[in-house]
Amino acid sequence: MSAGPGTPTRNPVGAGTLAAAVEKRLTAFFETRDEIVAPLGPVFVDSAAALRDFVLRGGKRTRPAFAWTGWLGAGRDPEELDADAVLTACSALELVQACALIHDDIIDSSRTRRGFPTVHVDYEQRHRDQRWAGDAGHYGVSVAILIGDLALAWADDMTRDAGLPADAYARFAPVWAAMRTEVLGGQLLDIHGESAGDETVEAALRINRYKTAAYTIERPLHLGAALAGADPDLIAAYREFGTDIGIAFQLRDDLLGVYGDPVVTGKPSGDDLREGKRTVLIAEALQRADATAPATAELIRRSLGTDVTPEQVTELRTAITDLGAVDAVEKRIAALTDQAMTALEACTATPEAKRQLRAQALAATARTY
Repeated sequence: MSAGPGTPTRNPVGAGTLAAAVEKRLTAFFETRDEIVAPLGPVFVDSAAALRDFVLRGGKRTRPAFAWTGWLGAGRDPEELDADAVLTACSALELVQACALIHDDIIDSSRTRRGFPTVHVDYEQRHRDQRWAGDAGHYGVSVAILIGDLALAWADDMTRDAGLPADAYARFAPVWAAMRTEVLGGQLLDIHGESAGDETVEAALRINRYKTAAYTIERPLHLGAALAGADPDLIAAYREFGTDIGIAFQLRDDLLGVYGDPVVTGKPSGDDLREGKRTVLIAEALQRADATAPATAELIRRSLGTDVTPEQVTELRTAITDLGAVDAVEKRIAALTDQAMTALEACTATPEAKRQLRAQALAATARTY
């Protein structure tokens, strides 16, 4: 799975795409778990297979791509001895992502993910099909929580077993630990914000910073730089770029959650409205509505978190657009992207890494609805 000590390696990406190289390492890692999982019996074997299928079912592999580019951008070479181990450690970010998505779908009561039933819905249906005792919904949620926990535990295993040199792993470990804490903290802030009714733009941006930006772009770049032994100035520039692009990425996702095409998003149209998410988009809309259109503000608040019909989704979309909230979010995305590009251009990353990061940033924040 990774080069052993003193064993030469070639570019681990080779002639293929980075996404394919990441999936190859994930597949190899899952195979190493078979011996551990098998003694627990068919129920656990099946659950581990469900996690494997969830992780390998497509995806852009955004987080490993930023981590790998961060490593290369610090002047490292894919032909180096440790390159395969680095890419394996970067690939483990997909298991952190799997944990976050599986648990997020439970929290948001989402029924689909990437065009498939969410993990808790899948297991709810299995319970019904087998006519087992107890509540099918509770069973599905319980199993999905444990599968998400397994993903997070295996992410740690994958980094530990990647074959990183001791000094690189020592630099990597505290950044990895901080990232895990941040994503869990961001999720908690999100849950609290919805329950407590915090409708401010500032609260929504804080959630975006820690729930998404930190583990999507900022910390992956930081992890790559840490593995490379980058200097503090480059790490600081990476983190500035990653924070701004990460928040812009989430703002784009917020727009897609209301205006996105289900074919593109893999989720029902207007799903964020049904889930009652207090996004920057909603905060901007309510701020404007409170000042100029109280009836519209009341409509938005009354509708959030309810099973709105397609017709009601259309009405809410029109109201949010007319209030100027969409334009405000688009302007914020543009400003954050400009700030990030300025930080990137001024840093000491290699020219090729800068080119790749520019392309990745634009892809992450592109308008696709």
